Amino acid sequence: MLIIMGANGSVDDINAMEIHHWYTKFMRECPSGQLCLHEFKSVLGLQGLTPEANKYVDKVFETFDMNKDGFIDFLEFIAAINLVIRGKIDQKLKWYFKLYDADGSGTIDKKELLSIFSAIQTINGNQDMTPEEFANMVFQKIDVNNDGELSLEEFISGIESDETLLEVISKSFDLSNVLKVIQSGRRHSV
Repeated sequence: MLIIMGANGSVDDINAMEIHHWYTKFMRECPSGQLCLHEFKSVLGLQGLTPEANKYVDKVFETFDMNKDGFIDFLEFIAAINLVIRGKIDQKLKWYFKLYDADGSGTIDKKELLSIFSAIQTINGNQDMTPEEFANMVFQKIDVNNDGELSLEEFISGIESDETLLEVISKSFDLSNVLKVIQSGRRHSV
């Protein structure tokens, strides 16, 4: 068993067979052992996106690049996979919050929420509700002090206590399609 420290300090177990499987896939897609943003977009077939969707993909890459060196190495990759496959809901919500907080201020405002949700819809094609409807619903339900911003605490406790929001956010941010692309070894030409 390899023990990986999660972003929030928790320890998760991934067995050696899984590590070997993911290492093989990672090295086939990225022989250098470091995945740059361009390769990340190429591997996942995410070229030619709208500027908004492109910013979202950049932000996803940035949150997975934990040491901020401009690359996703294998350990960062495994930590990301572990979050997607085994992450507990509070771990995922912390990651979502980080993704939504585009300016890094420690809070999410409606503009940031609209921007990210619009980008996600462009990539996933999910049109169950408009970004405006989603942002209004989120703020109406969980902005408890009505200051127009969501703190990490408001976000996590609000989403965890509302099944509808939890389902919408979980579906919207389902990254399993990313894993399927990597597992199948599909590589797009640049």
